[in-house]
Amino acid sequence: MVLQAIRYYPARESSAASLEILDQLALPHRSVYLSVDSCEDAWNAIRQMKVRGAPAIAIVAALSLAVELSRARTIETKAEAGQSAREFIWNNLEYLKSSRPTAVNLADAVGKLKAIAEKAEKMDGADGHAVADSYITAAEKMLIDDVKDNEAIGKHGAKWIRENTKAGSWRGAGEGDLKVMTHCNTGSLATAGYGTALGVIRSLHAENMLTHTFCSETRPYNQGSRLTAYELVHDKIPATLITDSMAASLLAREGDSLAAIIVGADRVAANGDTANKIGTYSLAVLARHHGVKFLVAAPRTTIDLWTATGTDIVIEERAKEEITRMKGAKVDAKGQVLMDEVAEVISVAAADIDVWNPAFDITPAALIDGIVTEKGVVERGVDGSFNFASIFESTAEA
Repeated sequence: MVLQAIRYYPARESSAASLEILDQLALPHRSVYLSVDSCEDAWNAIRQMKVRGAPAIAIVAALSLAVELSRARTIETKAEAGQSAREFIWNNLEYLKSSRPTAVNLADAVGKLKAIAEKAEKMDGADGHAVADSYITAAEKMLIDDVKDNEAIGKHGAKWIRENTKAGSWRGAGEGDLKVMTHCNTGSLATAGYGTALGVIRSLHAENMLTHTFCSETRPYNQGSRLTAYELVHDKIPATLITDSMAASLLAREGDSLAAIIVGADRVAANGDTANKIGTYSLAVLARHHGVKFLVAAPRTTIDLWTATGTDIVIEERAKEEITRMKGAKVDAKGQVLMDEVAEVISVAAADIDVWNPAFDITPAALIDGIVTEKGVVERGVDGSFNFASIFESTAEA
């Protein structure tokens, strides 16, 4: 059973909608679900990284406002109240968008949900409840659609690896190893469910193609060691954790049995340049040197056609304490986690050292072999960039 990190319960006659998220700061040692009852709760959870991953951020933000609207039984029903409901929705969406600036999925969701509220307001006989109901329906559909999109990404990515790598052809013939590597966390903890890059890994595993996965620790926030490793163990997928600095040696050791490095994305520019967790760029360079395929797995909502290249993407910088300090659970002499003890924060750097802590880096399109979406895999063109026209049905949908 795939891990469920977002629990949403629609409103019933006797109860309002409710939302719970798996607190990613407590993982991997504690599985704690937190209630998200308002936009403020969601903003804090996103900012504090209790929930993270571009698709998951967008879904939690959208659903938090749905919950707040569901609980706000004081919205007036008279016709002119439609304006106040729309303004309430727009203001809260703008507030939620400010929680994480780099991930385009959140901005994309905000734009779409604003348009839905505005359209509902203009309908004949619209009142506050009608506008709120239109918003809630749209937000709930985003949750359902994201899971479907992730499953499609997984299938397309697995098929591409079977058909375009030496290890894929070996396994397709029933012999040899097919191993992959991933960076950061792109699974159920980063999406509405199943995952993007980890969704490809799950699909390979389900098809009995995958023999082993390697996940990098992903310093400084350790999303790989805390979260991806947690999901791989949960799903019983054979896996090994490595430090970020071991990647080059791993690629040299594994040779052609390592089919691909698969990562997610927080924003993909129109030419294919990709913003993803810091350390992604270096993995792409290593993959090119060792002849390993490098894939980005992301829904179309992550592709920002209004951003020309990666140089136009704003990179978020995080607090210096994420590098100078580390947090972990206490263990006994046998290595068993002491569940009743409070996690310790320790200093690992000189007190007065300056720190640069970008959350993301930009991988040039020329280093990416393919971008896996729910509509298929877009391969790099001969000019070193990507053309996404084939996966968008119209300019409006883009």
